[in-house]
Amino acid sequence: MRRGARPGGPVVWHLPHGAGNPRNSEGAFVTLADGRLMFAWTQFYGKSWHDHARARIVARISPDRGQSWPGPERVLVDGEGLWNVMSVSFARLSDGRLALFYVRKNGLLDCRLWMRVSEDEGQHFGPATACIHAPGYFVVNNARVLRTRAGRLIVPAAYHRVRAADDDQHALDLRGIALFYYSDDDGESWHESADWLALPVRDGAGLQEPGVVELSDGRLLGWARTGTGRQWVMRSRDGGERWTRPQRGPFHSPCSPLSMLRLSDAGADSGPHPGALLAVWNDARHLWDEAARTRLLAARESTWLRTPLVWALSTDEGRSFGPPQVIDADPERGYGYAALHEIDGHLLVAACCGRAPAIMLQDLCIWRIALEVR
Repeated sequence: MRRGARPGGPVVWHLPHGAGNPRNSEGAFVTLADGRLMFAWTQFYGKSWHDHARARIVARISPDRGQSWPGPERVLVDGEGLWNVMSVSFARLSDGRLALFYVRKNGLLDCRLWMRVSEDEGQHFGPATACIHAPGYFVVNNARVLRTRAGRLIVPAAYHRVRAADDDQHALDLRGIALFYYSDDDGESWHESADWLALPVRDGAGLQEPGVVELSDGRLLGWARTGTGRQWVMRSRDGGERWTRPQRGPFHSPCSPLSMLRLSDAGADSGPHPGALLAVWNDARHLWDEAARTRLLAARESTWLRTPLVWALSTDEGRSFGPPQVIDADPERGYGYAALHEIDGHLLVAACCGRAPAIMLQDLCIWRIALEVR
């Protein structure tokens, strides 16, 4: 299996699928205490790449600040879930311990987020505890768990109702309802926010795969993908308990997830745009161009129209974003489920990057990008 091909752009690692490993996707980064980086992702095994097929959480270490990712990988979580485990996130707890979050899938009535804690920088993780205790199908994307400056852990989730009490995937209602869970004691206990949010227009997707970022004044900015051609946004002034009515955001997008982080404003990692918000998504404005639309539609079975992959900056707390900067733009390759990490004035982006004859979910790429607006 090739492990170094470059599909385009400043790719430092390409992890393609292969025999017995039909999909590599949905990861998260964390900086370890000794300065090395850990990247964990969902590694599918067997014959199927489907979201409900067998998978485990594995990790590799970069010794050079994300410029290379030598193997072999190490298994972090395996053998859990009647279906699988996937969608990994990391967060630092108040005492510096490392928390690992992931979705454990037992069926349509039991798909929930779980948490493990490491006291030795990811060498070992303790027993799993549930973050969501209600029954149901809750989607929590990779690299989504946020720890605020006040120490609260925030989990953005999308709840999907089930039309029948069986595990037929067609019984799952794809219209997502956004809600948030939080913990003020490093995950010892979890609480559901008072508000849950539905998309206020008719749409087959609802509010799917939400995310959240903290603004400079402590408010929270949330977002979710939809089928309306836009990401929709919502805000909270009280740490995620109450949320504003969802509104159309500034991001033209297919029904694919957006990722966002706040850049460092001090320290070794800070770059040329301290404190700015940085978003990564699939810019869909090109779909209004007839020639571009024709090319993209020809490859839609592989890309799902999730191309190009771009990033942009906001210096006004998310009210507007600057011109999109292209990360990768292969019209026959789809991109999605980006994990973001700032290091040494660079941005690490890990995202699905598959193309025909497979699909966009099956391969994984990591880009290392200088944070310079062109």
